[in-house]
Amino acid sequence: MKIDRLLSIVILLLNRPLIQAKELADMFEVSVRTIYRDIDSINTAGIPVVTYQGAGGGIGLMQGYRLDRNVLSERELADIFGALQSVSSYGGEGHQLLMEKISSVIPPSQTAAFRSKTTQMIVDLSPWGLMGPLEERISLLKEALEENAVISFEYISAEGRSSTRTVEPYTLVLKGQSWYLYGFCTERRDFRLFKLLRMKALVKEKQHYTRQDLPLKELPWTDGWKEPQNIQPIRLHFAPEGKHLAEEYFDAEELQQDSSGGYTLTVSYPENDWLYGFLLSFGTVLEVLGPEHIRRRMGELAGGVAAKYAGSLAQPQPEASPARTP
Repeated sequence: MKIDRLLSIVILLLNRPLIQAKELADMFEVSVRTIYRDIDSINTAGIPVVTYQGAGGGIGLMQGYRLDRNVLSERELADIFGALQSVSSYGGEGHQLLMEKISSVIPPSQTAAFRSKTTQMIVDLSPWGLMGPLEERISLLKEALEENAVISFEYISAEGRSSTRTVEPYTLVLKGQSWYLYGFCTERRDFRLFKLLRMKALVKEKQHYTRQDLPLKELPWTDGWKEPQNIQPIRLHFAPEGKHLAEEYFDAEELQQDSSGGYTLTVSYPENDWLYGFLLSFGTVLEVLGPEHIRRRMGELAGGVAAKYAGSLAQPQPEASPARTP
């Protein structure tokens, strides 16, 4: 929209002494002539924009011109900026432009202090690897959300079953370092949560839908997880050599040191394939003490893994340094 472009140009001019018309044209994917018409519109609105000719010239605001910058405090702007940084990998040019807009309302005399505040804590929510596939899916889903376009895809469930889904997308959800789509599944006639990494052959269809009112005061995708019938208390023991892993993944107040020098604790999770994969990821430093059926299943899974490598274990292996993980 033109009004969005005009506002963005004003913000950029507030943040930069000079900017070339060609750079603005490329940024907004319009012609240079359109940019000059935009400049005329901005001038008509009472914001004095000056064009400087010659080498080192460009477009800039009249010297000494200022807009009211007191809508939000500097601390509030720093918090918003930090939140944008945490998902900047997924926001594309839109997020970068918004971060520049926020920077523009900071007076030059306070720029250094603002930069210090925005780098005191950095939250990077992007995963280790897999950025390419995720970025492509998130970009396509954002387009579908903006256009109210129906999407279709092949979905692989946590149990490994494949199905074709047609979905009206509502919300992109980042939870537990994984991206999900919350939407209305036309096959199930209900809202469902889909993990993006389990989607294949994602397509934005030509069909559009009318968005329903969807209040998100209570996060609907957590309701099923919290139901008492879905939660299983599990008693765990970490060997002394695995204490650092227990401290990394669990609340320190839940950890109880025992006579062996390790930790015991009780956690509650839904019992599913994810749970067994999570527990097995701790290797030999973790022992499931109960309940008995989970302990027995862990033994079966660990035995199956050991059987796959039985031949390799019989052969002498060269010494190797431990793998370093992020």
